[in-house]
Amino acid sequence: MQAPVMPKPRLDYLNMRPPANYVAGLGRGATGFTTRSDIGPARAAPDLPDRSATTIGGAAAASAGAGRGRGGKGGGAEEEEEEEAEKGYDENQKFDEFEGNDVGLFASGEYDEDDKEADAVWESIDKRMDSRRKDRREARLKKEIEKYRASNPKITEQFADLKRKLVTLSSTEWESIPEIGDYSLRNKKKRFESFIPMPDTLLERAKQEREHVTALDPRSRAAGVETPYGQTPVTDLTAVGEGRGTVLSLKLDRLSDSVSGLTVVDPKGYLTDLKSMKITSDAEISDIKKARLLLKSVIQTNPKHAPGWIAAARLEEVAGKIQAARNFIQQGCEECPMNEDVWLEASRLATPDSAKAVLAQGVKAIPNSVKLWMQASKLESDDISKSRVLRKALEHIPDSVRLWKAVVELANEDDARILLSRAVECCPLHVELWLALARLETYENARRVLNKAREMLPTDPTIWITAAKLEEANGNAVVGRIIDRAIKVLQKDGVVIDREAWMKEAEAAERAGSVATCQAIINTTIGIGVEEEDRKRTWVADADECKKRGSIETARAIYAHALTVFPGKKSVWLRAAQLEKSHGTKESLDSMLKKAVGYCPQAEVLWLMGAKEKWLAGDVPSARAILKEAYDAIPNSEEIWLAAFKLEFENHEPERARMLLAKAREMGGTERVWMKSAIVEREMGNESKERELLEEGLQRFPEFHKLWLMLGQLEDRAGHPAVARDVYERALRACPHSTPLWLSAAALEEKMGGLSKARAVLTKARLKNPQNPELWLAAIRAEARAGNKKEAEALMAKALQDCPSSGRLWAEDIDMAPRPQRKSKSVDALKRCDHDPFVIAAVAKLFWQDRKVDKARNWLNRAVTLAPDVGDFWAQLYKFELQHGSEELQQEILQRCTSAEPHHGERWTQMTKAVENAHLSTEAILKKLVVALSKEEAMLERAAP
Repeated sequence: MQAPVMPKPRLDYLNMRPPANYVAGLGRGATGFTTRSDIGPARAAPDLPDRSATTIGGAAAASAGAGRGRGGKGGGAEEEEEEEAEKGYDENQKFDEFEGNDVGLFASGEYDEDDKEADAVWESIDKRMDSRRKDRREARLKKEIEKYRASNPKITEQFADLKRKLVTLSSTEWESIPEIGDYSLRNKKKRFESFIPMPDTLLERAKQEREHVTALDPRSRAAGVETPYGQTPVTDLTAVGEGRGTVLSLKLDRLSDSVSGLTVVDPKGYLTDLKSMKITSDAEISDIKKARLLLKSVIQTNPKHAPGWIAAARLEEVAGKIQAARNFIQQGCEECPMNEDVWLEASRLATPDSAKAVLAQGVKAIPNSVKLWMQASKLESDDISKSRVLRKALEHIPDSVRLWKAVVELANEDDARILLSRAVECCPLHVELWLALARLETYENARRVLNKAREMLPTDPTIWITAAKLEEANGNAVVGRIIDRAIKVLQKDGVVIDREAWMKEAEAAERAGSVATCQAIINTTIGIGVEEEDRKRTWVADADECKKRGSIETARAIYAHALTVFPGKKSVWLRAAQLEKSHGTKESLDSMLKKAVGYCPQAEVLWLMGAKEKWLAGDVPSARAILKEAYDAIPNSEEIWLAAFKLEFENHEPERARMLLAKAREMGGTERVWMKSAIVEREMGNESKERELLEEGLQRFPEFHKLWLMLGQLEDRAGHPAVARDVYERALRACPHSTPLWLSAAALEEKMGGLSKARAVLTKARLKNPQNPELWLAAIRAEARAGNKKEAEALMAKALQDCPSSGRLWAEDIDMAPRPQRKSKSVDALKRCDHDPFVIAAVAKLFWQDRKVDKARNWLNRAVTLAPDVGDFWAQLYKFELQHGSEELQQEILQRCTSAEPHHGERWTQMTKAVENAHLSTEAILKKLVVALSKEEAMLERAAP
């Protein structure tokens, strides 16, 4: 018999070490993965007992090792411990990425103060090294982020420019944008639609529901449902149902503003709310009922509360129950007889006939109520009855100023004088009554009235000012003494003198025609409360403000007082002279200037102003005399020499002008003297003498570009272009930053037929003078004249990049653009330089071409207002008015241009610098320039295809 086979012992796989390179689940095709439990916690794990001691299979291991003594371990465990001791670490322990397997060496070590200090030192070193690399690292990171954002922009950044343009969209354009439909895939799926036929009974019922019933059932009429007499029968029951729904919704809306079922009522504003109510629906009727209940509670709990009765009456008035309103207000009058508002409301609600009776009862109950008496007078139809009522009121209220004013307004002059005499006795402290009485009295009586008023009201300055006006009206020269005494008395009585208030009184006196009173007030009060060092600045500012408000006499008085305090201040004299020039007479200006040069003999501008005024008035000998006196006072003044030269030159006295300039050159005149001397010789046609003076002047003043310019133009006129080119070359070496010299040199080269040389000159000029719009403009026009349109446009683009805020370049760009593009060009120009006169004039020309006359006129006026010294704008405006304006507007433009005296402008200077136009007036030059512009436009129109 075969011995039984012993079963093999089961292996404890859970506690066995896995084979090398074992991956769980790999045999059945599963891939391995790592979990947090495989990695282990962040800190070192504590020593745990062997897993075999706590497992079920641990009993078998213990039984297998029995016989070796209690507590003894198996042989396998002893061998593992010996191997671990030899290796120095446990292979089953988790691997630490930072410390490697060495963590086992320090797992049992203690963390003491030395370790803490060492860690702190290393941490500080790490921070130091990190801070040294921080800027470099952040810069690199920033560059990488910018590079990434540049290569991968957000959608919001891609459409940022388009979103900015949404600001210009109008509301209509925004609403006209079509709505995008739903293009999702779920809506593109074909859905199965099933149709089920409906029964005929359902269709018939729907038809009956939508049908409008226009008549009632006859059986209901037989039952007694008849329309009452005089009312419109209901013909559409569906509309009735809809109306009920609307009324219900209004009720719900009203109740939404309620608290615990009661409508919220403002206790302060319910009177106004009730007065403005209008019944339009059942909801408002409901509100009226609630308000009626509320007000009923008010007048029952407090019947002496007058506003409650008034509110109840107005509520009934709003509800359309006038009689109920009258009953309520009558009860209010009985309950509150001493409240004037109740009586006024009762008179308002009463009929016109009974209103007088109501007010009669009211004034009996409250005889001192001014409102009731005034309302009673308003109910009367004629002035006699009104005056009778007011006089009756004055018997009860003699101290009411309002009643006295009302009764005086209704009386004639004699009765008003008597009434005012009584009024000032009853109301002695009211200044208006005293002043009104003084105006009605004669001179002597008015003085007595004002003296009494001054005794009753010693602190009122108006009485003193009225007394001064009275004396001025009667021709007495005591106005100044009255104002001086007024200030002293008021200050003695403790009245604070308000300088600004007194200046307003001075302006009021000026408007009333009392100029002497105005001057006296200014002389007495202008210095009160002003520091000594601030007087001049403050007084000049006050005069300027008065001029702005149109108070010329007040400003004149301020300047007169300032000149008495500062007689040697040239600026004050000059401002006073300007005031007289603009608002005074020639005699007053002449007198002012004579005084000015007497106090300020060294002020050249005052002498020159006096001489110019005499010259403009046609008195040339007087102008010469003034300049002679000025030369005696200031013997070495070049301005006076040049003014004398201009006086003689403009009056066609070239020989006297030449003598004056010769003396000025002998005395060592400046470059302006030499320039004026050459101008005189050019006027007389003496080219050799002109050339001699220019060369001599250039030897003295080689950096004065105008002498070089005149010499070059002289050689050009004489027909010596090569000599002129040499002059310009020498001039540009001496004055490389003079724009007129570069422009003249380029124009000479272009005239001699060398566009390439002119282009080179202008290029060199732009290099020497960057960001110069005039040089860019000359280059653009040179290319345009040569027919190089593309080159001109390219230069214009470069010019606008170099000088983006140049109005002249933008204006030229608008003129160069084709007709359809000019509007967009003008919009861009206005965005860049909104207040530039050249751009505004260019836009005005566009309006002019489009026949928008009013807009063109407004824009041209705006241009001449911004730059009144540019004659080209005046020429455009005058040309426009010649075509579209009246003779009055044309004359107005001529006068405005003459007053502005323009000296600049491209075409204007060409016209004024011409020898034949040397002595023409501003008006003549303007007309001549307009003719020249018209001829040029006609030539361009003929040349256009």
